[in-house]
Amino acid sequence: MTNLSVNINKIATIRNARGGDNPNVVSAALFCEKSGAQGITVHPRPDGRHIRHADVFELKQVLTTEFNIEGNPTPEFIDLVLKVKPAQVTMVPDAPDALTSNAGWNTIAHKAFLRTVCEEFHKEGIRCSIFVDPDPEMVKHAADCGCDRVELYTFGYAEQYPQGPEMAIEPYVRAAVAARESGLGLNAGHDLSLENLRYFHNCIPWLDEVSIGHALICDALYMGLEASVKAYLEQLK
Repeated sequence: MTNLSVNINKIATIRNARGGDNPNVVSAALFCEKSGAQGITVHPRPDGRHIRHADVFELKQVLTTEFNIEGNPTPEFIDLVLKVKPAQVTMVPDAPDALTSNAGWNTIAHKAFLRTVCEEFHKEGIRCSIFVDPDPEMVKHAADCGCDRVELYTFGYAEQYPQGPEMAIEPYVRAAVAARESGLGLNAGHDLSLENLRYFHNCIPWLDEVSIGHALICDALYMGLEASVKAYLEQLK
């Protein structure tokens, strides 16, 4: 079974654009859970342009599904995660000014650092996932970092899918096989949508989790949040 973790960053973006507390990110997260989502993802960034640290602490108090916090493991981020103790932390090498995540880790060059951070999180019982490009070598070396899972960066798949699904999925299948052979769990995320999610899942049925935010919230503008969550869950059957 592949779980759906809804990234609620875009809910916070709308709230912050106007100020105040509407829409309320906690209420939205709880509604996603009620609609069937098996997890909630947040990606706090240093400038607080969407999810804020206060949101993270508040969400931790009320969520009943898996809570996944993703971000660049700077000292500030590490401190936040250790205080909140989510079920999972996903380490993403994004720059402070990045509009969105745009690359996976070089798990060879950063192996010593990632191993140290994984050890720190594991002491608190937090599952560790490392964000990687669909490169079997990066996946294999991620295993040497001591992580529990990798998350495949699926921008390339989503971009190429309209031109040919078979070509788009090929590197992801190879990376997914490498993860399984390395004893790693497997997550995926970035630009997965109602258009391309079912094919991705059918080709890699041993996925543990997909993290989806932007497309799901965009679809919710037309069909409603509950219907959008359920539509994405349907793609994973």
